[in-house]
Amino acid sequence: MSAHNQAAIDAKPSLTRLEAAWVIARRDFVAVLFSRAFLFFLIGPLFPVLVGGLAGSIGGQVSREAVTMEVGLAMNAQDNAAMIAASERLAPHLRGAVPSLRPVPEAAGNSNFDAGAFMEARRGNYAAIVTGTPAAPQIVGTEGQLRRWQGAIEIIAADAMAAAPLTVPMAERQTVASSAASERSNRIRTAQAAQMVMFLLTMLLAGMVLSNLAEEKGNKIIEILAAAIPMDAVFMGKLFAMLAVSFVGIAVWGTLGWGFWAIAEDAIVTVTQTDYRNLPGPAVGWPVFLTLSILYFSMAYLLLGALFLTIGAMANTVREVQTMSMPVTMMQLMVFFLAAYTITQPGSGLEMFAIGFPLSSPFAMLARAALDATIWTHAAALVWQAVWVALLVKGGSLLFRKRVMKSGGAGRERKSRFWNRAANPSTAGPMTAK
Repeated sequence: MSAHNQAAIDAKPSLTRLEAAWVIARRDFVAVLFSRAFLFFLIGPLFPVLVGGLAGSIGGQVSREAVTMEVGLAMNAQDNAAMIAASERLAPHLRGAVPSLRPVPEAAGNSNFDAGAFMEARRGNYAAIVTGTPAAPQIVGTEGQLRRWQGAIEIIAADAMAAAPLTVPMAERQTVASSAASERSNRIRTAQAAQMVMFLLTMLLAGMVLSNLAEEKGNKIIEILAAAIPMDAVFMGKLFAMLAVSFVGIAVWGTLGWGFWAIAEDAIVTVTQTDYRNLPGPAVGWPVFLTLSILYFSMAYLLLGALFLTIGAMANTVREVQTMSMPVTMMQLMVFFLAAYTITQPGSGLEMFAIGFPLSSPFAMLARAALDATIWTHAAALVWQAVWVALLVKGGSLLFRKRVMKSGGAGRERKSRFWNRAANPSTAGPMTAK
């Protein structure tokens, strides 16, 4: 290349901070997205979800089978039959509160039957055993089972000893779609679920920022970038690149989740006994809520990512990065607990603190979107969070420049030579010739 062409290149105006951030973001996004490690990163979280789902399903099935509602009867044969007949009459009225009564074979014709010793010997599979007579029933069992079944046994005994079966009126039922209490309860559950999902995604995906910076810091690439463009542009580009990569991951996981829901929708509704299709929406409506969820996730990711970049600026080794990031991770967990605690305390001073504190603000405001239909507060909160993202990026870049770029003479020399050449293109000839 001729000296004239090299001088023309050197004399070309430098990139603006926005252009430099875009160059870094595009470079990191493409490098991460088309790496083998990203494919394994996408697959990795699916295995814990699959294992957790299977474990929960199996555990629920075992729990349902282990919980018994069987109560033994150790009365005489006539009283046993009267108690069983009474329980069958009352079962339609006491829905789910009537135990399954079954005579204890060992007590039949045994006047010396000791129900307490029988239970202590762990014989049979009874929650409790009823002895005595319907007029004076005696219930033998653990404290928890006695509290659970005493009232039902007393009602059954009263019906069994009555001259005529108890006349229980059947109430006329009128079902409404929702009420203020049920709607608020469901919206609180929506807020809790949204906070939990956003927290898990943020903690899962924000670590990519830290690992990317640690890798480039270890092989000195970051120092070369810092010598060419402003450090805050490098940090901002890396943040938005990793945010874009995170959205790709969320899109993949969301598509898989939607496909699973489409296949197993009826089974999920049956198992959970909740029709999620008819749940009331958040206060701001689902379209606005989903939009705010994306924006608040972006802010939470950028805030935590900016902190991780600052940690990377202070650390000299990968081990130091891991050690110093642990307090931030624990702090983010405490922040999540704070935002979750304030869901049921709207308008309180604690909620105002959670909204004002930058790291908890996205979580607290997302919950407020589920409970309150006011929109303008979200615009103000997003601006507030964006200001803190800019401040953290600026502070982290300054700290990086102070600690890292001053730590190596070669880095300072490269940066000084770059800016001197940009300021005075006429000096580029000798350097080029060399």
